[in-house]
Amino acid sequence: MMSEERNEIVLFDVETTIPWKKGQGYSLLEFGAILVCPQRLLELHSYSTLIKPVDLSSITISSVRCNGINKDSVASSPTFGEVADVVYDILHGRVWAGHNIVKFDCVRIHEAFAEIGRPAPEPKGIIDTLTLLTERFGRRAGNMKMATLATYFGLGAQTHRSLDDVRMNLEVVKYCATVLFLESSLPNIFTTSRLVSPNSTSRSHGERDLNMASSALMFENNLEVSPLNKAEAAVLHTGDCNRVEPDPFDMGSLIDQIEAEPKQLDAMNEIDPQYSPVVSANADANEGCSGYAGMLDPDEVSVPSIRASFVPSYWGQKIELLHKDVLLQLCCAKLRVRFGVSTKFIDSAGRPRLSIVVDSPSSLCRVLDVCDHLAQRLYVDSGSSSVWRPVVIRKNGFLNFSTIRLNIPTLSNGSNGSSSIYATEIYQKDTSETIQRLVFDKFDVTQLDSLFVPGVFVDAFFSLDVYDYQHLAGIRLVAKKLIISCS
Repeated sequence: MMSEERNEIVLFDVETTIPWKKGQGYSLLEFGAILVCPQRLLELHSYSTLIKPVDLSSITISSVRCNGINKDSVASSPTFGEVADVVYDILHGRVWAGHNIVKFDCVRIHEAFAEIGRPAPEPKGIIDTLTLLTERFGRRAGNMKMATLATYFGLGAQTHRSLDDVRMNLEVVKYCATVLFLESSLPNIFTTSRLVSPNSTSRSHGERDLNMASSALMFENNLEVSPLNKAEAAVLHTGDCNRVEPDPFDMGSLIDQIEAEPKQLDAMNEIDPQYSPVVSANADANEGCSGYAGMLDPDEVSVPSIRASFVPSYWGQKIELLHKDVLLQLCCAKLRVRFGVSTKFIDSAGRPRLSIVVDSPSSLCRVLDVCDHLAQRLYVDSGSSSVWRPVVIRKNGFLNFSTIRLNIPTLSNGSNGSSSIYATEIYQKDTSETIQRLVFDKFDVTQLDSLFVPGVFVDAFFSLDVYDYQHLAGIRLVAKKLIISCS
């Protein structure tokens, strides 16, 4: 029964299936929660249960790879409708806490209750530790994944099981709070050289040392990118040891500072949670392929000049691929379309993720293979446990060929987001080499189907976007401009 005054914090986590076809949603596979005393951060009660989805076929190989929960694991487990009362009682009227729960776990809970026709529990407040620790703790541990933070503090490997993950979450919060408490108490002892991950210390392989050291220096020399680092910089450089710092252990103050996620984040992720194109302001307008400043033909790329580096982002940090210290973006002429427009997957707004598959020449494969290697190695060094997917797809057999997938992002059009437009500029080139931009009056995939037919050639201008999303990582090639040849 629900008590009249529910002062406990409930840390919870859900494990789900991974949608693999258009229109398919997530299905809960596990729910785990612990009740925590906010004054002492002690676990008071725990609950976890496996959940049998309505459609067992939704548990795919990708889903099992993420959390280890297979069809046999949940075959005799209760459905969500059978545990809904318990889940509701645990969550309703309490402060919710968890890592990335605003964007994922909270949404899945509301969806699950909607599917059984019941009102969802409502929180007294929400503490998303991903947002909180990004703002307060900064990027000293690397990226802000729970697995990375746990590795930083020596808490072991993340299991991606609900109850284990919420307990690890609580320990990570305790450790971060302790570090912040010590830093605020002894500001002259903690210097910027101690704010980088211990993983960035010297290693046996020289080139590896150089890459990790460069990313570590990036964090030390760019303190202004983080609200936390601004405060640290003020303490370190002014020597003001007498100012009053907020108590990192005061959970009440953390609840008071809860805010809705910035709308700009939704705008950034409107296309795809993995999509975050960046155009370098330092690109030489005369460099690279004509048409888009700063974009290089593969033959113009000096492979030894490619490097991967962590840079700040809203979620903590991301990897950028650079060429001579400028963001690497590529252009390649006469790429043969092998497979037309794919709508197999959907984005967070329910729109199809559009892409085409084109043959990749050896010169482009050479550049992308190097980028793949550098980005993957940096992810491994940062502690990421995601499965890396190579950017070049190779087919071996009677016919040997290599392909790449060019993504055509979409954007909401209009104030209510009811319609969409293509974010990629699409042009058509006739036999006289005259290029004309195509204007689409509506979002209609069939229009693109008639253009990107197998066998036609396209000139592609694209960015390399390194993503790490739902336990999968790799490089997405995001088309900025596509020119279809009619000849």
